Amino acid sequence: MNEVLSAFRACFSRTATFEWFVVIIVGLMLRTDHLGVTTLIRDLSLHPRGYETLIHFFRSSAWSLESLRLTWVQVVRRVAPLFSLNGAVVLVGDGMKQAKEARRMPGVKKLHQESENSSKAEYIFGHLFGAIGILMGTPRKWFCLPLFMNLQDGVKSIFGWEHPAERQDSHVVQMIDQGFVAAQAFGKAILLLDRYFLSIPALERWKAESASAAAPLYIVTKVKTNAVAYEHPSARKKGRGRPPKKGPMVKLKELFQTRASEFQTTVTMYGKEETVQYLCLDLLWGQGLYQELRFVLVRWGDRLSILVTTDLTLAATDIIQLYGYRFKIECTFREMKQAIGGFSYHFWSKSMPKLKRYLKKGESHPVEQVIDEKERSRIRQTVKAIEGYVMCSCIAMGLLQLIAVRYSGRVPGLFFRYLRTPSKTVVSEATVMAYLRTSIFRLFACNPQLSITKIIQSKQETHDIDANSLAS
Repeated sequence: MNEVLSAFRACFSRTATFEWFVVIIVGLMLRTDHLGVTTLIRDLSLHPRGYETLIHFFRSSAWSLESLRLTWVQVVRRVAPLFSLNGAVVLVGDGMKQAKEARRMPGVKKLHQESENSSKAEYIFGHLFGAIGILMGTPRKWFCLPLFMNLQDGVKSIFGWEHPAERQDSHVVQMIDQGFVAAQAFGKAILLLDRYFLSIPALERWKAESASAAAPLYIVTKVKTNAVAYEHPSARKKGRGRPPKKGPMVKLKELFQTRASEFQTTVTMYGKEETVQYLCLDLLWGQGLYQELRFVLVRWGDRLSILVTTDLTLAATDIIQLYGYRFKIECTFREMKQAIGGFSYHFWSKSMPKLKRYLKKGESHPVEQVIDEKERSRIRQTVKAIEGYVMCSCIAMGLLQLIAVRYSGRVPGLFFRYLRTPSKTVVSEATVMAYLRTSIFRLFACNPQLSITKIIQSKQETHDIDANSLAS
């Protein structure tokens, strides 16, 4: 923890701001509840007068979100045991919707939730985040370590104040851009996405970026079962006229019956013995685009799936194996929500116009009517505070995962907790948090020379620290 957090010192122009950053990361890693930043003060036995300073940190001008993201990516590249396939790292991208009812919180808008979970409302008001993670760990257990998350909807007008001429892209296109940003840092990469992100605008952006990108990025995703593709056009026709761009249309779902005899069988899936049948085809996809993609039709028992990739050299078995890891980012979202409270922020601004829940068609958003530069500045600071809090949560979550991977085999004390089944060879993030809650003060006492220990102790109200914690 001391080694990783020390790497962020250059991101802060003031020492005091860096020290509060350390306090926040350590506090998020062992917090016991989600009752705001006061939790961090209680769990680390900090002096109560640090509350307002802690709040102000997220709006401070002594650090920038971009430098924080770049440093975190470099740290992950240096210390994380990354998963790779054919020399390419594996990135995982997805969107995350967080309900927020605040009337003066920037970026809040009406969102539609597509889920089979009956406990989720079909429509909510909240924030839409785009997240990019990277697969790391050991064959015993893989984690999706979060690299960065940012607001990707509801803030176009706010970002447009600083860059009026800049084009505001859709959520799916922004995810492709974020994938290329990560690939620039890690080199050749494969990006795993949900089927929602397979669209013509996304593929057009992928083609445009691939032409000039320093490192190649390939996409692996899923296709809806009612999707259609096209065969390659036949030889150039005789006579006048332009050559055809596509061949006959193919209904992908029908291939499970019409070409059932051509399916091959594999038995190794995700470390278990599973019988999976598959058919691999290279077809054209997208009305008017006709991009060549590799489709893999998968039959697993009674389940039917259609996977697709932009990498025409990737083996079908590798595509099936890779897409099985896409769900790792959902596990990361769950732990960020339930364990460290990564989305339990409450930042708002009086300068923000009240949220109108029922905007008429064609009616402009109230934030577009803000013209005073000071009010715009306060709203931008609030957006920075929201994204900064989530970025700190990503760093805290990544540290927990790194500790679980590196020290599960060296710290017997980690294997003290299980829920439905005993702890495996690599413990979960929640187990590492529970261990730190009971051991953090003892670890500080055993390592008084570390800068992280000195920073935490300088913020503590020592005469009120629980005597039992000190004794431990």
